[in-house]
Amino acid sequence: MIRRTVSRSAVPTRVGLALAATALCVTACGSGGSDPGPAESTTAPPSTTSTTAASATATVTSDQAETLCRDLEAQLSNWRTQGATLGRGGLNILVQTWAAQYGLNAAVVQNRAIVDDATEETCGDVRSQAIDLLEIPDLASGLVGL
Repeated sequence: MIRRTVSRSAVPTRVGLALAATALCVTACGSGGSDPGPAESTTAPPSTTSTTAASATATVTSDQAETLCRDLEAQLSNWRTQGATLGRGGLNILVQTWAAQYGLNAAVVQNRAIVDDATEETCGDVRSQAIDLLEIPDLASGLVGL
């Protein structure tokens, strides 16, 4: 009987990759926006409510939408090569990076469809190609963990 063992060096690598991915997400999510948030106080629920309301009403400017469209278009050839599974991971990274760049992390978390709305109006053809390549019904559906 042949017995296979898992290399002990593979476990720290996987843990390291998971920690690196988590750190990247925390860094990207924490770097957006100019409002550092409320200081600790006993009135946290009212301030949370106002922050949520502000995030839900955030809109994407035409310049921000154009940047997202350019970023998506630049990835289309990679997604053709990589396939849908890896491409969906790339979509998540792309959207997180874009949202962090413009301080839209909370808005995207509250309403993932904001990505579809922005791209549908600005670059419908690029959006359609991305959806086809990633095998998803819309871009919002491809966003995991946001």
